[in-house]
Amino acid sequence: MNTVHQETLDAINAATAGMDEQQLLYHPEGKWSSAQILEHLALAFGGTCKMMKRALEADKGLGDTPSIKQRMQAFLVTGVGYFPEGRQAPKMVEPKGEWGGMESLEKIRNNLIAMDKLHSECLTKVGTHGWLGNHPVLGPLTIHQWPRFHRVHTRHHMKQVRERKLAQQK
Repeated sequence: MNTVHQETLDAINAATAGMDEQQLLYHPEGKWSSAQILEHLALAFGGTCKMMKRALEADKGLGDTPSIKQRMQAFLVTGVGYFPEGRQAPKMVEPKGEWGGMESLEKIRNNLIAMDKLHSECLTKVGTHGWLGNHPVLGPLTIHQWPRFHRVHTRHHMKQVRERKLAQQK
């Protein structure tokens, strides 16, 4: 597994270690549960998988040329590791709450493994030049920026999972 994807999986495993179904479903008033956070990330990983499959079918990256603003935003997230707080999730990755906690854990892991495999295929077939695909907020990202985005995004949300876990232990 790609080292960045492995770090992402390690962050998920560390944050959710020992959590049961009830803990995964707990949520503070007006906030997502840990299961919904995992569902959100699983949907994000799945969306990236779809984009990568399209790039593989086209045999080329499908991203637009980024604007200066998009380049700066992508650098802050994928280069510096800064993830802004309080941004609303794009509709396509909003959790619907249809999965249980354990199902969310299974899906996030499966989608991360699938994304890692597709990333490897894209490296071989599509290459490293240009923009692999467009992120709905950051704009076009390179093949190397995609795993870094998901690592930073996941770490942001695993902090929330750890907070929910701690809140229940009090």
